[in-house]
Formats: sequence, structure tokens, C-alpha cells
Amino acid sequence: MAFEKITESESHHSDLEKKTIIELLDGMHQEDKNAVNAVGMIKDKTAKLISKVVELLKSGGRLFYIGAGTSGRLGVLDATECPPTFGTPEWKVNGIIAGGTDALYQSVEHAEDSTTQAWEDLYKRNINKRDFVIGIAASGTTPYVVEGIKRCNNNGIITGSISCNYETPLAKFSKFPIEVVVGPEFITGSTRMKAGTAQKMILNMITTSAMVKLGHIKGNKMIDMQTNNNKLKERAIRIISETLSVSKNEAMELFEEHGSIRSVIERNKVK
Repeated sequence: MAFEKITESESHHSDLEKKTIIELLDGMHQEDKNAVNAVGMIKDKTAKLISKVVELLKSGGRLFYIGAGTSGRLGVLDATECPPTFGTPEWKVNGIIAGGTDALYQSVEHAEDSTTQAWEDLYKRNINKRDFVIGIAASGTTPYVVEGIKRCNNNGIITGSISCNYETPLAKFSKFPIEVVVGPEFITGSTRMKAGTAQKMILNMITTSAMVKLGHIKGNKMIDMQTNNNKLKERAIRIISETLSVSKNEAMELFEEHGSIRSVIERNKVK
């Protein structure tokens, strides 16, 4: 199928200003369900990308996301959540957004048009052949992302991508492309909506699956999560209690003695 910018095609919903709030919600909910179904249809390609991510991370490599606007923010969000959730070092998973930190809080629209800045941003972080770079762009045409991926390829760095159109330039230049085609948006062209939802779902799949395979989860528990506040300490005690079948008080004593969920579980030889 030839490249077609489905992300910009006309919405299936019209006269939105005349609809009741419930009618608006029904329409958005239906489109979100379409996004979920679209993600389910590309699991095989997602699995191939994740397998390569796991291979490189096991070898000491890093995962990078590059994107602009909503796509860039989603990449930064996913990367930022890895240390507290999985106990990974800050350098392991990285999100880079066109326009830098300012673009997380306000629109820096011109930044996505740069054909050189993505590589400069990666180069500053000492990008190398052990790393994996995933470009995120709903349209699959964003110059910042496409050109960044091309430069990575030219320097022998493994690349992947997440886009929401068929046969995009971004997919063409990515070794592990994921094209999750969710169809027209509820509001024509507003890819912050279900395209963004689909991208976030795939990012969840990538890091969660990779971290499970890297040993950061035991059973279904986050044994390496950070415990930097009372809520998380309570969760840690609950995990220890449930995993070891001990009382909450015993779990608290073990946690205070060993300082982490993993240490407690490993020292008690839970299999």
C-alpha cells in the first residue's frame, strides 16, 4: 500500500458542536476502541522490535526515543517512568523531544522541522552502536524524527519507529518499523487523540515486556521499584508480605533490614 496520510483524513464524525456531551463521549470512546484493535493487529512487529531492544539492553546498551510534540512527550513520559517502576538507572531509557525541555510544557512547533537537531541531541548523549533508537511520529514524516533515524542508520545504530500511517518515510528508514494505523481522528488531524493513545500503548508494551525479560519483575510484582514515598513503601511491604506469605509486620521488618524488595526476596530464596 502506497504512503497515504490517513492521520490527516476527514473525521467520520461531523457537526461536533451540535452534539450533546454524551454523544461526544460515545464518539471518542468508539474511536479509542478502534485504536486498541489497531494495536492488537501489529503485535508480531512489536514483538520483533522488543526482542532486539532486550538483546541490546542485556549487552549494556541504552534505549532512546526521539519525537516531536505529543509523540515526543509520550516518549519522555515512558522513559521517565522506567527508573521508579523498574529500578533501572537513569541512563538506561531516554526520551528526547524536539525543542528540548521547554517543549514538554509548551508548543515549540518549529523544532520538528529541523533536519539536523535530532542527531545533535543524540550525539550529545554519546550515542553508539550498542544503543537502540526509536523514532515516534504519528504522521511518519516529521523531519526531526525521520532525519534522526537516517543519521542513526548511517552510523550503524539499530533503529525502530512508531507511526500511524502506511508506508511512511519513517518506517522506510527504520530497521524495526511499527505502523499502527488507527484511522481518521475524532477531530480531523488531532493526533493527540487516538494516535497518541495507540503510541502510548505500544510504548507501554515495549518497556514493560523488555523489563520483564530483563528480570525486573517476579511473578507480577515490581521487585526493583523505587520506594521514595510512603505509598511506595507500603506497596513494597505488601509485595513482600504476599510473596513470602508473612504478616505485614514481618514484611516491614524484613524491608527495613534489607532495604529493597529484591534483597528480601532473594535472601529468602523465593523461587
